[in-house]
Amino acid sequence: MATDHTIKSYDEELSRLTGIITQMGGLAEIQLAMAIQSMVKRDSELAAHTIERDAEVDNLEREVDNLVVRLLALRQPVANDLRTIVTALRIASDLERIADYAANVAKRAIALNQVQPVRPMHSIPRMGEIVQTMIKDTLDAYVARNVDLAMAVWQRDEEVDETYNSLFRELLTYMMEDPRSITTCTHLLFIAKNIERMGDHATNIAELIHYLVTGNPIKMARPKGDTTSFAVVSRTREGMS
Repeated sequence: MATDHTIKSYDEELSRLTGIITQMGGLAEIQLAMAIQSMVKRDSELAAHTIERDAEVDNLEREVDNLVVRLLALRQPVANDLRTIVTALRIASDLERIADYAANVAKRAIALNQVQPVRPMHSIPRMGEIVQTMIKDTLDAYVARNVDLAMAVWQRDEEVDETYNSLFRELLTYMMEDPRSITTCTHLLFIAKNIERMGDHATNIAELIHYLVTGNPIKMARPKGDTTSFAVVSRTREGMS
């Protein structure tokens, strides 16, 4: 039979797991904000610092991995505890990818700082703000085990996709009208796609929170609005006609 000391130790380990996840999420959120700021302010030093901080998130993910292995091996969790541990492992993976994408944005920002800015650049911060809010809300939902807040984040993925679609078309038009802008716009396209993928990972986390709290996956199809593949085809056909 487990002693009170054992139970307390187990609860502390589960709390520590939640704490590491929260810390990872906070760092990923800050990295995204820094990456966007480095682009807006054309600050290559800030971008470089953003890239360097990616290692902090990687280290925390390794902590999660080690703690999860320990909990599975020594505690043999079942039911709610097992969901808590497995979900934390998967959320950590999503947060690590978000941080990677933020570092990618910072790398592109350094390249952008070497060329002349273009007008569509102003749409990027808006996308970043939406995704940053999604990340924050998923963390709040995770700590509070709030399914309603997680579902609100889940629904916002469509807004990110629609913003990305609009920016994609604007950049495509800009490049067709002024071939000199192709290099700059290509970097912006990659940045926008990285931010859109961060939104996808925040949505993944929202789905994991739903599973964590209810024990059931979301049955509805994820709202998606990325139509850029179709936009490429349409543009190509227009060019051929």
